Amino acid sequence: MTGLLWLLLATDSVSFQVQTRPWHGGGQREGTSLSVTRRDFLVSAVAAEVSLASFSPHLVAQAADSTSSDANVFGQNNLSVEDARKRFQAARNDLRYLLENYADISKGGGDAVRNYLGTQGVKSNLFGIQKVLKILREESEDIVEYTEAMDEFNAYYYQAEGAAYQSMFAEHSSAKSTPESLLATAKQDIAKMEKYMDILASQLGN
Repeated sequence: MTGLLWLLLATDSVSFQVQTRPWHGGGQREGTSLSVTRRDFLVSAVAAEVSLASFSPHLVAQAADSTSSDANVFGQNNLSVEDARKRFQAARNDLRYLLENYADISKGGGDAVRNYLGTQGVKSNLFGIQKVLKILREESEDIVEYTEAMDEFNAYYYQAEGAAYQSMFAEHSSAKSTPESLLATAKQDIAKMEKYMDILASQLGN
């Protein structure tokens, strides 16, 4: 199943990255436009609790499933709610730092961005964020609104990871996208991540 998910995401990447659409500011949106079909697929995959390891082939090589992947950071036991709240705030800080310093960080290429997203290595507090968000779901003021915001956050998370990953191979691809355009797309997705993380924080009383 995980291999199929990656294949679906990867094979759709060319048409996904070159799409543009008008937006309220006039002209075309720089970067990418998420089609309804692809977005529905991503949100459905997240809602079905697809693990982060299923998205990235590098993480698949590191872990057979999300449990062993999370264990690298969280240990064998589940996080307590208190620890999950601390992890959430630390991840929020890392995300804000990534956005504020994106110009410098992205000079290191897609892997540098992925390091901060937690999809390359495990040093970022965003690594395993899906598990943290699930633990905190019961702590939210409105579980429906929280779940919707969580699904949106995760969808943009996977998009940002995909764009950053693809940027490393754009120069050798027949697609029109460039490393710079893909990294710019990743930044837009990361900005959306921050938006929904703020909503989640509000739901948690932060």
